[in-house]
Amino acid sequence: MTRVKDPEKLPDATGVYIFRDRDDRVLYVGKSISIRKRVSSYFREQENPRLRIMMRHLESIEYILTQNEKEALILESNLIKRYRPPYNVRLKDDKRYPFIKITDEEYPRVLIVRTIGRDSARYYGPFTDTGAVRRTLKLIKSLFRIRSCRRMDGPCLNSQIDLCYAPCDGGISREEYREIIEKVDLFFQGRYQEVIEVLEEEMKEASERLEFERAARIRDQIESIREVMERQHASFTDSIDQDIVALERGGDASAVVVLQIRDGKITGKDDFILRGSAPRTEILEAFLKQYYAIPRRVPSEILTQYPVEDGVIAEWLSELRGEEVKIHSPEGGAGRRLLNIAWKNASVILKQKGRVRDALLQLKDDLKLPEIPRRMEGLDISNIAGESATGSVAVFIDGKPSSGSYRRYRISAQGPDDYAMMRELVERRYSSPELRKPDLVLIDGGKGQLGVALEALKNCGVHVPVVGIAKKREEVYLPGLSEPVDVDDGALQILRHLRDEAHRFAVKYHRTIRDRDSLESELDGIRGVGPVRKRALLEHFGSLDGVRDASVEELASIPGMTREVAERIHRHFSGDLAG
Repeated sequence: MTRVKDPEKLPDATGVYIFRDRDDRVLYVGKSISIRKRVSSYFREQENPRLRIMMRHLESIEYILTQNEKEALILESNLIKRYRPPYNVRLKDDKRYPFIKITDEEYPRVLIVRTIGRDSARYYGPFTDTGAVRRTLKLIKSLFRIRSCRRMDGPCLNSQIDLCYAPCDGGISREEYREIIEKVDLFFQGRYQEVIEVLEEEMKEASERLEFERAARIRDQIESIREVMERQHASFTDSIDQDIVALERGGDASAVVVLQIRDGKITGKDDFILRGSAPRTEILEAFLKQYYAIPRRVPSEILTQYPVEDGVIAEWLSELRGEEVKIHSPEGGAGRRLLNIAWKNASVILKQKGRVRDALLQLKDDLKLPEIPRRMEGLDISNIAGESATGSVAVFIDGKPSSGSYRRYRISAQGPDDYAMMRELVERRYSSPELRKPDLVLIDGGKGQLGVALEALKNCGVHVPVVGIAKKREEVYLPGLSEPVDVDDGALQILRHLRDEAHRFAVKYHRTIRDRDSLESELDGIRGVGPVRKRALLEHFGSLDGVRDASVEELASIPGMTREVAERIHRHFSGDLAG
């Protein structure tokens, strides 16, 4: 890379330019068919306040020449990912969004991951709804019975309860398993009808071979996929793959919404916040380059709110997809109506983001915090008289739940001692030096719990702001103050939400532990019910009450359960212990 200070010394050629400050930090990365003309324009056009600030910090300019504009676009994208320059328009906190990964192992697994590895695995995402991703993965595993074990050491519980084909034990050939993975691949592309057509053919073949049990299982798979299709909220006559991309800009942030249409149906919606102020077309083009960096997510057609002037983007996307990709901005018809829907969604998201940011600023002022609390963690304990004690950590990022970051703990402290339990929770959470430290820790409790948490943090050598929120009067306490502090309603609402999430998560885990312990204890005396069947009963019915209320037929329907044992369980809970 060559570095200069005078833009007139830059070449009149295609390539990438990099702005650096006096500390050699990268401020901005861009591309152009004429580096000299594009960089010179920054010295003339400084109406944008953000641009003026950047130019005041500019110390030197590097450039890298490329053979063509497409090469420059790819290099620009890679350098932005590498340096994350503060003055480039970029996806906000894009690392926290989950991806679906189909591994490249001999018998592939389907996983939720946070980063894209340098491997030959297949990736889908990023997805903004972590809960929906987890539900989809659960459905996929139940539909297609794919392996989930990290190591293939032999049959596991999933194979015993018919949730896995057990490739580790020769339960399925490599070729048959690969065919299943191809169906999973189609499913994640939203091509549900193609999956159904393949399954219908397999069901027909199974019936002809008199494999009625297998045919029935395939029938159930087809019905489950049709239910997914019916939940899609709109459909169109054209069986086309499209993405509808619209944005709303406000200040130094923009919201972008992408409606995903596959086989003529809306199959999903992604929304993102982008940082950086720039013209709308520049923001749109920057988003497209980041969003479509994964080849398998590129549809055949992209409808945009504004015309995309950079023609090399369509050329690059066509190369990624392996066939022509069209990008255009319709003036009317169904396409424009869909763009209006996406734009309205983006407007709402941006307004919500503004309200949350105002509340976080108010929280910073009210609690005398050194900076805006972008990452907050709420801690809570749940137990009944010291039994089945659990602790939870709920995480909010930019005022919104980040459920993928939530953590739960089985508390070992004995007896009904809430202080000892909170001390254990705090120390277990913050004892790791690798843990990312939050901007604020919220303790569900008053002055007593707050004092215990402070002491535990001190033992861990961790120094972060901590506050407590008392349950009864919703009072907020700061360390060293005997009286609660006044907190603005909007800021208090965020604290309440965080507290409630931590409480909900702790109680949910507490009930799971309590029900599991109760169920195992209750089933201990029933002949034929071992650890595998106990776990299957709890997973299927959810609680001891669910097992108690189940009929013989419902009990017998559980994979791995015989009717004889089902009748024995039913008699046990009916009070008839004979036999």
